Amino acid sequence: MLRISKISFPGFGIGEFSVDSVAFEIFGIEIAWYALLITFGMICCITYAVVQARKIGVTFDDVVDFALFTIPIGVLGARLYYVLTELDQFHSLKDVFNIREGGLAIYGGIIAGTLTVLVVSHFKKISFLAFGDCVAPGVLLAQGIGRWGNFMNGEAFGYETEIFCRMGLQNF
Repeated sequence: MLRISKISFPGFGIGEFSVDSVAFEIFGIEIAWYALLITFGMICCITYAVVQARKIGVTFDDVVDFALFTIPIGVLGARLYYVLTELDQFHSLKDVFNIREGGLAIYGGIIAGTLTVLVVSHFKKISFLAFGDCVAPGVLLAQGIGRWGNFMNGEAFGYETEIFCRMGLQNF
């Protein structure tokens, strides 16, 4: 769902400006800001986890192993959660797998990611709670960065309000 949004912050005196959800195009494929920002968030999370994991004796390779399992399974969990909560929007199996049309839910990603870390911790014989302490702040950081992707898409906003810090939004 790539779009152009017109955004304003009238309470701050910032008039309307346009934001394109497409960052760039490569080989005819549009690359969305959302994808770039989520990816950057993941990289920041892994970097944070590497630094913190050293303090408890977990190696760089172990953190990479966690990431290689947790990221794809977390994305699948985020998609599955979204599909299950929005079943009326999906009319075919192709719709379910068409992630480029949007639809990830952080709750599903956190659930699937946590379960994956639990399983990988068991097999690697690394304390789940200790590793969780190393990675949880990085996950929060990644989520915060990813929310800027929602902003660039002109989505995931609240109700209309008249408070000073309100944002005006029109999607095209």
